[in-house]
Amino acid sequence: MAATRTRPSRTAVEREQLLGWYDLQRGIVRMKCEGLSDEDAHRVVVPTSPLMTVAGVLSHLRWVEELWFREVLLGKPGRGRGFGPDAQGVEDAEFRVQGLPIARLLEEYDEECARSDATIAAFSLDDTGSTAIHSVGEATLRWILLHVLEETARHAGHLDLIREMVDGDTGYY
Repeated sequence: MAATRTRPSRTAVEREQLLGWYDLQRGIVRMKCEGLSDEDAHRVVVPTSPLMTVAGVLSHLRWVEELWFREVLLGKPGRGRGFGPDAQGVEDAEFRVQGLPIARLLEEYDEECARSDATIAAFSLDDTGSTAIHSVGEATLRWILLHVLEETARHAGHLDLIREMVDGDTGYY
């Protein structure tokens, strides 16, 4: 399901509701990132959280998608910033995107969401995944979707505030 800014039907079945709310939050993430210059996308507006930029949050969400749907659900090792042998224990590596253009980060996010969507489509809500890479234990796709929905919505709220502080842009839809 492609990112949208439309709420799911109030009478949809559970899977459609979960994916609908999830894709709404993904759409809000995209909206908060679109139209920014690279300079604004990397602008630090919270001095005590210098990695909490539009670009940093977007990158983080991209890797959240990979972690939960590639690593946990499929059991395949992650490939990106903060994962694998090159991570070297760098804290918050997925937020460290200085010099990466916002257009590239949006493209990476869209590509990872598409991969996640393909994975999600192949499983039932009751199917489980688990990984030795991260000690999350066994989790159903339902739980993973709810968790990633929560993570995406939380950071969409961060992006809403950061974007308003960067250029005054506001709006939910």
